[in-house]
Amino acid sequence: MRSCRHNPHGFFVVVEGIDGTGKTTLARNIYIRLRKRGFPAIFTFEPTDGLWGEKLRRSFSAPGRLTPKEELELFLKDRKEHVEKIIRPSLERKKIVVCDRYYFSTMAYQGARGLDPEAIRKTNETFAPIPDLVLLLELDPEAAIKRIRESRGEVPDNFEQLAYLKKVIGIFKSLSDPFVVCIDATLPPEELLNSAWNLISDLLN
Repeated sequence: MRSCRHNPHGFFVVVEGIDGTGKTTLARNIYIRLRKRGFPAIFTFEPTDGLWGEKLRRSFSAPGRLTPKEELELFLKDRKEHVEKIIRPSLERKKIVVCDRYYFSTMAYQGARGLDPEAIRKTNETFAPIPDLVLLLELDPEAAIKRIRESRGEVPDNFEQLAYLKKVIGIFKSLSDPFVVCIDATLPPEELLNSAWNLISDLLN
């Protein structure tokens, strides 16, 4: 894989995928391995645990969920703060930023609720740095729902959730950028980490 560096001072890797793919575990494992091998890395995530991120989390679980446009406004506020306070300063200090979810998730999840994914992308890229590498974990929605139910003890609405996740996956799969690489999320955690590590190492060298 050829290098396509978008952040000349640092390196920015994002882990994406639907819920249940193991993306948070992979992102943390990448960060841990980077630190163990002496790289100046940080781990971060979206939505953040700031004011706007907390409002988003409340909306996700509330009976009267915010409209797609209202949620999008919160995502933009949360991301702008995230970029200004953490992502951009870290890249400027030549750190490797490992982020669990980014604006590609907003494109996919809010797009599945009826908004225009490309319009969401254009708005975000007016202020949000483009990653050097996006690791997109692929998993059938049925398997993802089963993982969520078994590992978290949650019981999603199979019909509504399944249809929604299929739309989300469709938007994720439409990403054709050279820096977006799909990885099979059914791989054992160590193999998944090694696959991701090989891609990252190739771009860092």
